[in-house]
Formats: sequence, structure tokens, C-alpha cells
Amino acid sequence: MTAFPAKTPRNRRLRSARTILALMLREMATSYGRSIMGYLWAIVEPVAALALLTLVFSAFLRSPPIGSNFPLFFASGFLVFNIYVDVGNNVARAVQYSRPLLEFPAVTPLDTILARFLLNFITHLMIITIMLTGIIEIYDLHQIMDFRKMILALLMAGGFALSIGIFNCYLFVAFPSYAQIWAILNRPMFIMSGVFFLFNNVPQPFRDILWFNPMIHIVGMMRAGIYPTYEADYVSVTYVAGLSMVLSLIGLHLIRRYLRDAMNL
Repeated sequence: MTAFPAKTPRNRRLRSARTILALMLREMATSYGRSIMGYLWAIVEPVAALALLTLVFSAFLRSPPIGSNFPLFFASGFLVFNIYVDVGNNVARAVQYSRPLLEFPAVTPLDTILARFLLNFITHLMIITIMLTGIIEIYDLHQIMDFRKMILALLMAGGFALSIGIFNCYLFVAFPSYAQIWAILNRPMFIMSGVFFLFNNVPQPFRDILWFNPMIHIVGMMRAGIYPTYEADYVSVTYVAGLSMVLSLIGLHLIRRYLRDAMNL
């Protein structure tokens, strides 16, 4: 009798990587069409929308709390906040989106989550690059940036968005109305995340309360990267990373233990 080689961890990782790549390509084809122009339009459309938002708000708020250019100040907060909202929501709906594919043994819920996260996160990185480059070129800004802090802020935003998506993944499947409740509860985050203001300018005791909002830390780190003179000494990478890890572990436990039962309801 011929003995087949046992599946090693390396083989499993390669199979998982191929599955994730296939899921990413499938989503690109179904969401953006089979041509490269469809995906490019998915980048151009939000860039145009963000540019319009920036122009509208800059007409009312001409003097930013830091720096001399309001579009750059607004973009430094809104772009990372948008990662949290858009990537987090898309990851949370990953299992619902790829539900028929979970019938195949090679596809796991975690594969669908990682595929959606990677595709959406990479898209947002492109949007951020285009927006910041465009603002700097259009307004002829001679901006000195700390790219290490900017990259750290993007990693913090991506990690937190992924953890929120994992945490909500089971809840969106088990309780369909929870998605609407989450959207309502999440609306104040736009005001509370420091998109329009600096955390340092918030009076007490509200400043201490806002500190527990992880987006305050992420936006602060991004602004510290874009504005080297800005001292964001309140930012705690450990807090954001720890909270992201806890949310991810809880979400993964719910997915592993209860997701299959919820999908059969």
C-alpha cells in the first residue's frame, strides 16, 4: 500500500495562502469586475469623495489646530479613521459574503476574513498615498514627515480594524439586527476620534474619558508622523495593541465555537 506523506505545517500554510489569494481575486472580480479599470475606479471614487469632503470642510474651518493647511490636517485624521470604519465593516461581513464557499473543506472562516482584510487594507493604503501626495503637490507644501510613525499609525489602524471585524463577524451572522445597532452606536466615533480637533486641546475631565478611545491614539500617531513638531505623548501603542489582541481572541473564540451553529439557523 502506498503511504501518502503527512501534511506538514508548511504545507498547510501554503494551502491557506493559496486559498486567501484565490478569495482575494474572487472578491476583486465580483466587486470590481474582471478588468483592472474596475479596481482602479474603486480607488478613484473614494479619493474623489474624500477630496470633496476636504474642500467642503476647509471652506468652514480655514485655520487648523496645527499646521497651516486644513486639507492636510483633515486628511491626517479622516484617512486612518476611514480604515477603522470601512475595513472593520468589510471584515465583519466576510463570512456572510463567502458563506457558500465555506462548504468546501479547504476554505475556513479565517481565510475569508484575512482575504477581505488584506484586499481592503491594501486598497486604503493606495487611497491614503494618493490623497496625501495630491494634497502636498496641489498646495505646494514643504512637509517633513516621519514615515516610521506614519507606518506605525497605519499598522495600528489596520490591526484595530481587523480585530473589530473579527469580533463582530460572529455577531453579524448570529444576530442580523446587530449590524444596524452597531452602525448607530458607531456614529459618534467620527466626532470622538479627533478628526477635527487635537486631543491636547480637549478640556478635563473629557480628555481622560476620550483617552480610552483607541482611535484617539491612532489619529494622534498619524499626526505625529505628518507634523514632526506635534508631541503626541499621550499615544499608547501598547493600549491599542492590547485591546486589538483581546477583541481578536474573543472574536476567534466565538467563530470557532459557535459560528457553524449560527450559520445553520
